[in-house]
Amino acid sequence: MAPMGSSTANSLRPSRLDDTHRAALAAIVESGPIPAVHGVVRWRVVDLCQWIFEEFRVTIAKQTLSRELRKMRYRKLSARPRHHAQAQGAIEDFKKVSQPAWTKSHVKKASRPTG
Repeated sequence: MAPMGSSTANSLRPSRLDDTHRAALAAIVESGPIPAVHGVVRWRVVDLCQWIFEEFRVTIAKQTLSRELRKMRYRKLSARPRHHAQAQGAIEDFKKVSQPAWTKSHVKKASRPTG
């Protein structure tokens, strides 16, 4: 008997998703959300859980769906975190404004005669 928490203990329980569910999930992930229809601009695991419930009436936990997506070779991508109090445009205000390093000289130098 496998100890609790090992991979064989979890694999004894059948998955809530069958091949039909996985194919539909792959199709919706690949096509991406339609903001007017789905109400989101980027899929999150919680959004996909809700979509699966609405489509198939199958309840699945976020962690379980994340594990299923990893098995299907999908990876979670996350945006770079931003401070909650950061104002829009604040970064641009603090960026240095400097002259370009290379500019044409405005002064013409007189050429020297050779010889």
